[in-house]
Formats: sequence, C-alpha cells, structure tokens
Amino acid sequence: MTGNQTLAGRTCLVTGASSGIGAHLAQRMAQAGARVVLGARRTELTETIASDIREAGGEALAVPLDVASEDSVNRAFAMAGEAFGPVDTVVANAGVSRYGRSTDLAESDLRQVIDTNLLGVHLTANAAARAMMAAGSRDSGSGRIVIIGSITAQMTGQGDAAYAASKAGVAHLARQLAREWVRQGINVNVIQPGYIRTELVGDWFDSEGGKAQVASWPRRRIMGIDALDDLVLYLSSDASGHITGSVFTVDDGQSL
Repeated sequence: MTGNQTLAGRTCLVTGASSGIGAHLAQRMAQAGARVVLGARRTELTETIASDIREAGGEALAVPLDVASEDSVNRAFAMAGEAFGPVDTVVANAGVSRYGRSTDLAESDLRQVIDTNLLGVHLTANAAARAMMAAGSRDSGSGRIVIIGSITAQMTGQGDAAYAASKAGVAHLARQLAREWVRQGINVNVIQPGYIRTELVGDWFDSEGGKAQVASWPRRRIMGIDALDDLVLYLSSDASGHITGSVFTVDDGQSL
C-alpha cells in the first residue's frame, strides 16, 4: 500500500487475534506500518504472534481480552493506550460458532454465540468510540472501526441459526453506530466474508458434506486467509474517509 492507504502512525486493536483471520490481519496491519494490539483470551498465542511481529521490525502488544466482558474490553483499550497512545483503528473480529439444530442447542451455547458475536462487537465498538472521541476524532476524522461479519447474515441454512442471526445483527448494529458517530469523525463499516478455511470451521471442508458444499459454489473453491487483506487495510486507512455505514461482501461468489 502507498500514500494515504498506509497505516503508518495508526494504533490498531484487533480482537480475536489469537488465530485465523484475526491473527493474519494483525500481521498484515503491522506490515502496513501500524502499531498493533492483539486482543484475545488465549494470550499465549497472541504473545507469540506479537513477538514475531516485533522480530520482523514492527510494533505489537498482546493483551488479554474477553469481548463479552465490558471490564475486560476497557482494560484492553487502557493497556493499548498506555503502550502506544489512543487506539484510532479497530478490527472487531472475535467470534464463535456452535453448530447444530436450534432445538438441540443448549441455552449456554446460544448465549455464548450472541454474547461474543453481537454483544462483544457492541462493547468493543463502544470502547473504541470513547477512546477515539477523547483523542479528538471529531476534528481529525481518523476513527476507523471495521467489523468482520459473515455472508450467513444474508442466507438461510441448517445448523447455524444463532450464528447467522448474530451476524445479521452485527450488520445493522454497524449502520446504527455509523449514524450515531457520523459527526464524531468515526467510520464504522462491515465486511461479510464467505467461507475461509480457519479454526472456526474446523475440519468441515475435509468432510464429504464440506466437499459437496465447495462443489456447489460457482467457482468451486474456498477462499484463502488473505482474501480480506486489501479491503481491511483500505477501510482502516485515511483513504477511506468518505466511507461509513457500508456493508461489503467478500465471498468469491459463494452466495450467488
């Protein structure tokens, strides 16, 4: 990335950064020049990733973070601010899934999905907005919140009702927050990826059902971990100053 699309000078906090998309995006943002804060419950994993970033010449900090706890979220932002200054860029990526027919899922499973995927995004965005406003985002226009949703928000299927509903909620929540903070210099946008082979989906795509699902897609392939890179970096940068309240689908045509 060149010019005003770099992340040089930015402090970026990524949730769910211990593996998969979150870990990958944290590394890409560091490569683009950002100071990166990796938030997750599995701090032994985020510390390893942060160490790799530092060894490569970047700036990174691992912080403990449970997005479903407001206290934990606030502590993570405080730690980030103490180390690197106010957070001006957030990628709200943390998410969980519990698959099975709705009538078979325990209440605890349903609550975990909603608490992490919807409440967790709201708590993260709230903490981010407070930090950005306190740092003068109204005048600078530098606040960026990028939420990782899912194409399941637009689809129906079997076995992921709670997950899909949480992601549909996230898409509308983002538009609500974008409207609420539009004069505060904070842009809020959503990226809805298609299926990417990560820890979240486990070994599903190695099963016969998973192979059949891939074969049903127009391009008959699953996306790579780098599929979101360019759009996340763009929406996190100064170049995206006029984009807020938007929902972008990046799915290689899977939902067509």
